[in-house]
Formats: sequence, C-alpha cells, structure tokens
Amino acid sequence: MIKAYQQFFKQLSVDKVSAYTQLMRFDRPIGILLLLWPTLWALWISASGFPDAKVFLIFCTGVVVMRAAGCVINDYADRNFDGKVKRTENRPIPSGLVSSSEALVLFSLLLFVALMLVLMLNLNSLYIALFAAAITFFYPFAKRFTWFPQAVLGVAFSCAIPMAYVAQNQSITELTGVIFFTNLIWIMVYDTIYAMVDRDDDIKVGIRSTALLFGDADKFLIGIMQGMVVIGFIIMGAQLEFGRYYFIAVLAASLLFIWQQWLIRRRHAQDCFRAFLNNNYVGLVIFLGIFTEYLMG
Repeated sequence: MIKAYQQFFKQLSVDKVSAYTQLMRFDRPIGILLLLWPTLWALWISASGFPDAKVFLIFCTGVVVMRAAGCVINDYADRNFDGKVKRTENRPIPSGLVSSSEALVLFSLLLFVALMLVLMLNLNSLYIALFAAAITFFYPFAKRFTWFPQAVLGVAFSCAIPMAYVAQNQSITELTGVIFFTNLIWIMVYDTIYAMVDRDDDIKVGIRSTALLFGDADKFLIGIMQGMVVIGFIIMGAQLEFGRYYFIAVLAASLLFIWQQWLIRRRHAQDCFRAFLNNNYVGLVIFLGIFTEYLMG
C-alpha cells in the first residue's frame, strides 16, 4: 500500500491533477451545492441563525471533500459500466486517464482529510461522520442489488443535518428528524430525475434505480414526493414559527417543482438533466428564506 502512495505522488503532473479534478467532479459543482444547502439549513436552524464560524468553515470544507470522495468511489465502483454508457464513457477511469489503484489512493486521501476535519469537532460528530462515510462507500454498490439507491444516497447526504446539531452541542430533536426526512425525500426526487437521463443505458448494463422501478408512473411518483417535500418545508416553518419570508421561499420552491414537472413531461434526457440542475435553486431559496427569517427576526 505504501508503494501505491509513493507511485501516486511520484506521477503527479498537471495532466494528472486535471484528471483527478475531473474524477472529483470539481468541474461540476452542482453536487457540492445540492449537499451544501441542507447542511446550511441545519447549521442556521440549530444555531438559531448564528452558527459558530469554526463549525461553519469545517462543514463547508467537509461538504466539498465528502462529495469529492463520493464521486471517486462511485466511479471506481462503476469502472466496468461507465465505458458502456454514452454520458460517462469519457470519465477519467474508463478513458484511462486515472487507474483504479490511483482512484483508491485518492479516495483514501480524501477520507483522511475528512477525518482531520471532523476531529476538530466533538465526539458525537465523529460517530455520525463515520456512519455517513460508511454509507457513502456503500452507495455505489447499492445500485447492483436494490431498486432504491436514491434512498441510500439520501441517507448519506442527510447525515450532515443531525451532525450540524451535535457539532454545535445541540440536542437532536423532532425538528431535526423533520429536516432529515424532508431532505432525504428531496434527494430521492432529484436523483430519480437524474436517473431518468440514463434510463436506457442503465437497463443495458443492469444498474437499478427508482427511475426504472417507477416505470411509466415516474412523473406521478416524483410529483408525490415533491408534494411531500413541500409539506416537510411547511412543517419546518410551522415548528420554527417562521413568517412570510420563509413561506414565500416555500412557495418559490413549489413553483420550481412545477417547472421541473413541465421539463420532464416528455422524459427527454436533456430536459430531465435541466430539471435535475434546477434543484439547486430549490435548496437556495429555502436557505434564503431561513436566513432572512433570522436576519429580520
């Protein structure tokens, strides 16, 4: 293993760094943003609008690092499939820019950085972080044997929510659970839409997803889940006794969900991808609603 690390650093070059950047998806920040927004919701709510600066910086950095780690282990797990899918055939591993062993070394280095970050928090944060790391590692392989890998991803991405509470020495409450499950369902919404992009290729290579499971009922069931997310947002606002700023944000999120339904109506891959990207604005407007409530409160 030591030789693998020595070889990794020995071969570092501008081209290699560029390939690693692509492998970690730094050229596509949408995943960072989708993970960041609910983390910020939880940080602001658990701190009543004034999160600790150190905790804030650790979580923001951790979001970037763990999303990168998730992308690396996902591509490693899918290394025998990505070359057969048009959208992913040029990724660094199937294209030969990065070897499987290099991907594993990079993944381990990212986990080490994440561990160093979480060690600056309290012990309860470490427990949740270890659980989240295990789920992150498990997620890419879940696509082989379960129709609900989107739910697995939802759990992994949502762990930052209770972690934000305990990192600021707050108790995990019923509201924490509401935020957690609202975010989990929202992740299932946008990752199912994302899976609709690759539906035909996934059938060919044998990868499972909720998009395939739902079949012709996909748009309807996505709409049901979007409604559940809106209800979750409303419950969050009611429990926090938020006012008009937050609920205007919930209305904006609802309109964005309607727009997404319009985009996916014909199931065209390009439009489904646009609908997936649009979820960034859902996370943003909800955060702006939360931020404004505390700012003006």
